[in-house]
Amino acid sequence: MLTIASRVEVMNRLGRAMADPTRSRILLSLLAEPGYPAKLARDLGLTRTNVSNHLSCLRGCGLVVAEPEGRQTRYEIADPHLTAALTALVDVTLAVDESAPCPDPDCSIPGCCAATEATR
Repeated sequence: MLTIASRVEVMNRLGRAMADPTRSRILLSLLAEPGYPAKLARDLGLTRTNVSNHLSCLRGCGLVVAEPEGRQTRYEIADPHLTAALTALVDVTLAVDESAPCPDPDCSIPGCCAATEATR
C-alpha cells in the first residue's frame, strides 16, 4: 500500500525528471518511439555526453529503461502505463491552457472548449 510519504517520493522523482527542459525533450521523444543516445543527441541538437547524463537521471527516476542491443543501448519509457500517463499529463496541461485548443476532439469534460462548443 502506498503511503503519503511514498506518494510524495514518487511525485518528487517525476518532478525532478520533468523539471529540466532537456529531460522533457528527451521524454517527449521517447514517448514517440524508443531511442538511442547518438540519435537522440543528433535529433535534439545535443551532445552525446549531455544526452547520456540526462538518460541516467531519467533511469534513476524510474521513467526510462535501457535495453542493450549489441554495442548499442536502446532507451524507452519504462512501462506502457507510464507512457499513457505522461501523454495524458501533457494533454490535460494543454487542455487547461486557454490559448491552446483541446487535444481531444471527443472531449466530454464540462467547461472544456470542445464540450462547451458542443452545447452551443
